[in-house]
Amino acid sequence: GKGSKPKRGKGKGANKKEKKVVKEVDILGPDAMLNAYYVCHNAAACLELRGFPWPGSPKKKGKKRK
Repeated sequence: GKGSKPKRGKGKGANKKEKKVVKEVDILGPDAMLNAYYVCHNAAACLELRGFPWPGSPKKKGKKRK
């Protein structure tokens, strides 16, 4: 007959704990600066995206969904 325990599928790497290696990123490196060149519109936007918001900056409002 059928067992009382529900069968569980094997999860991908469920039993193994993997450590994520956090690589130190240079925010002023050439790749980061090239990205900032295409993404940011001005110096304040660049600093805000890098995690240095300037005081008195207007807060971004999320898009309203209908």
